[in-house]
Amino acid sequence: MVKVAVAGARGRMGARIATLAHGTEGLELAGAFERAGHPDVGKDIGALLGLGELGIKVADSIEGVLDAADVVVDFTSPQSTIANVKAAVKKGKAMVVGTTGFSPEELAEFKNQAAMIPCVFAYNMSLGVNLLLKVVADVAKSLGEGYDIEIVEAHHRLKKDAPSGTALALGRSIATAMGWDLHEVATFSREGMIGERKHNEIGIQTVRAGDIVGEHTVMFGGMGERIEIAHKASSRDTFARGAIRAALWLRGKPIGIHDMQDVLGLK
Repeated sequence: MVKVAVAGARGRMGARIATLAHGTEGLELAGAFERAGHPDVGKDIGALLGLGELGIKVADSIEGVLDAADVVVDFTSPQSTIANVKAAVKKGKAMVVGTTGFSPEELAEFKNQAAMIPCVFAYNMSLGVNLLLKVVADVAKSLGEGYDIEIVEAHHRLKKDAPSGTALALGRSIATAMGWDLHEVATFSREGMIGERKHNEIGIQTVRAGDIVGEHTVMFGGMGERIEIAHKASSRDTFARGAIRAALWLRGKPIGIHDMQDVLGLK
């Protein structure tokens, strides 16, 4: 039995992860925590989620759940995730992390810590998106440099970071396949008299509207034809189930940072 603690358990993703963890064979919801001062701290997480009393109170920090858990699942914010991974390292606990929006400095700090424990880190944990990451790289290599590449991502109005971590991951997958550096070829916005499109360029455009869960379209535009490959998520459960699968997969895995390609056997 893998015992799981959920960070940000009263947030949109945390609540779904905690709910699904409770009902997954081989998994036990062993802890839940929120930021200090959250109104639900001290309340029973089962009652809050409509699962009935579970005898698990929402803690106000990761320290309040680590002793009871084997794995911490974290889809919070960069600052919170960095603090949480440092605490997990001290106790030798594994983590599943789906947090996005890291600055380059924050990402380096996070990875330095996460490399000291078994950790699955991915910007998107759905099976479909991880297949997409592989497919777009293969398509890019097959088409070569004669096609223009654009990525369009759309999310709900409350998402704080842009572009999405998944859009950046798609861009990196394509750039790597083409032998490019994404930082050198990515274009994130266009306005005014910009001139002709650069030959080697990956456009990444952002849409924020309503309650869109997550949509990503990769376009390969050639002369006389266009190929579009899209993934549309209709429920956060898609990502929550991926996180659950990653938590189960981590049992007995070596120290180091793994990704969903490892979890899903796509490498």
